[in-house]
Amino acid sequence: MELIDFIIRILAATAAGGALGLERESNNKSAGLRTHTLVSLSACIFALISLRVVENTGTGDPTRVLGQIVTGIGFLGAGVILHRGANVQGLTTAATIWSSAALGCLAAFGFYWELAAATVLIIFVNTAFKKADLWFLKDREKKKNSDKDNDFLE
Repeated sequence: MELIDFIIRILAATAAGGALGLERESNNKSAGLRTHTLVSLSACIFALISLRVVENTGTGDPTRVLGQIVTGIGFLGAGVILHRGANVQGLTTAATIWSSAALGCLAAFGFYWELAAATVLIIFVNTAFKKADLWFLKDREKKKNSDKDNDFLE
């Protein structure tokens, strides 16, 4: 792989991770711009190292590194999940961190159109579905309050 290909791929990973990070940052989440950018960039670098080793030696399997990235990012994502009683917070941020790593891997393999489409779709899911979450939460609160009223009357 030429140096220019390496640079283009890490810049693409940086841009995609940064885009996810900006969305998270704008919603005041614990993992924002720097975290998502670094996760995407680092996943890209690890995958590029694997590709270079296979290219230079003619042996190896770059998908093994991808599997390790998926596992490793799972531990990082677990760090942002908070459990307080029946309340669990941070699942979407953890999933978005995982998504950042996937974007980095797409960039490493030079799947630029796929990278762009996935980035847009992930941001869409995080923004548009948030409104659906609020709607369900409001509905759940109404039901909970209705159940409390019914308990009081019994």
